[in-house]
Amino acid sequence: MLRVRFAPSPTGYLHIGSARTFLFNWLYVRHNHGTLILRLDDTDVERNTQQSVDSIFDGLNWLGLGWDEYYQQSQRLEIHRQMTQAIFAKGLAYRDFTAASSGDEENNREGGAWLFNPSARDMPRTESDRRAAAGEPFVIRFRVPREPVQDIRFDDAVYGPQSKSTADMEDFALMRSNGMPTYHMASCADDVDLKISHIIRGQDHTSNTFKHVLIFEALGAERPTFAHLPLLIAPDGSKLSKRKHGPAVSVTTYRDAGFLPHAYLNFICLLGWSPKDDREQMTRQELTDAFSFDGINRANATVNFTEEDPFDPKAVWLNAELIRQMPLDELSTELLPFARAAGFAAEPDKMRQVTPLIQERIRLLRDVATVADFFFIERLPPFDKSELIPQKGDAAMALAALLRASEILSTTEFNHQALDTALRAGAQDMKIKPGQMFQPIRVAVCGRKNAPPLFETLEVLGRGTCLNRIGEAIRMLS
Repeated sequence: MLRVRFAPSPTGYLHIGSARTFLFNWLYVRHNHGTLILRLDDTDVERNTQQSVDSIFDGLNWLGLGWDEYYQQSQRLEIHRQMTQAIFAKGLAYRDFTAASSGDEENNREGGAWLFNPSARDMPRTESDRRAAAGEPFVIRFRVPREPVQDIRFDDAVYGPQSKSTADMEDFALMRSNGMPTYHMASCADDVDLKISHIIRGQDHTSNTFKHVLIFEALGAERPTFAHLPLLIAPDGSKLSKRKHGPAVSVTTYRDAGFLPHAYLNFICLLGWSPKDDREQMTRQELTDAFSFDGINRANATVNFTEEDPFDPKAVWLNAELIRQMPLDELSTELLPFARAAGFAAEPDKMRQVTPLIQERIRLLRDVATVADFFFIERLPPFDKSELIPQKGDAAMALAALLRASEILSTTEFNHQALDTALRAGAQDMKIKPGQMFQPIRVAVCGRKNAPPLFETLEVLGRGTCLNRIGEAIRMLS
């Protein structure tokens, strides 16, 4: 039975790299009809926070993919301890009583590569038992093979054959002096207990995998298939880091700016993977059908952003394309909370009227605050009256056009077809071009030259609002 796991640590918000790892696990397991396990690796009690847990679930729930089984590593400590003791009982691990050893201090205190503590490694078992019984704190370390030296090998489903000599591996910790398992022990113990068949994770875990192979062998467990994913890097070539790059690498930053979940998934899927046929816009089913390890690139993938703009242009483009394809009712529902967050008293019916007018003009859902603001506010913000003057015209022409428009809008049936016909006829009567008639009206009612289609906009704004705003513009020019 194919079983994969996504195992985030709650030490910060959901990272874009973690989201991609989750997605690749999800796509692989759905393509192959297996089981996806979400396992919260929360045994690092000093760094875990509830805020981080909430952020991870907020991000995963927004992605909307789901999982089949859920576990918390902190609730499985007895399993970790039992498996650690099983390795220790076989003589494949030893107690290290070195003062202040925490299990994370794996560097030589005198500089250089630290491999093992000879006095602890060679300590007779009776002496080790005596000191442990006396209450001395200790770390349990794996006894990495030294004599003879071995090559630890595994076949990576992405990068191919991997090898490392035990001569270059330290005696890594399995259990800390406070009785808590290290990442290595807890992760492998859970993978064994949960019968994980495939481990799909970032390429930065490759060095850990050699240690994990030793643990699986020591437990007499079948080794999972490993697939390591290329790293995500910043434009300067550095690894994407929460500490260095901040909100630009957070999933919730994209969510809060108005990315659609599937557009974001589509984007991160293309970071280090390709369907091999140049497709960029794909539905969830198309991604699932096309996904395989063969499509994963070995080269690192760059997420492009700047200090001024945290969003990759391809992500924005994919989002805009998906927005253009959305059914109006669905898009209106998505836009409504962003309009309200901008302070607009937006109602569903009004939002539904506005949506078709701005659908082609927004890239992110939050753009509703700047593209459609004039639909929802009572008074327009100040604008330069020169904006009212049409091309090859003057203030007198603009004033005359607005006066005539006010007359037409007061008497014409207020729908876009009737307004189109009447205003074009008004321009003809005044012997000016339609554009010279329409620009002063557009600026008067929208506060800008660049706005949605004029006649539909007039209809949605309504007769009273249009006449009031045109009246204000007339006073500006008088």
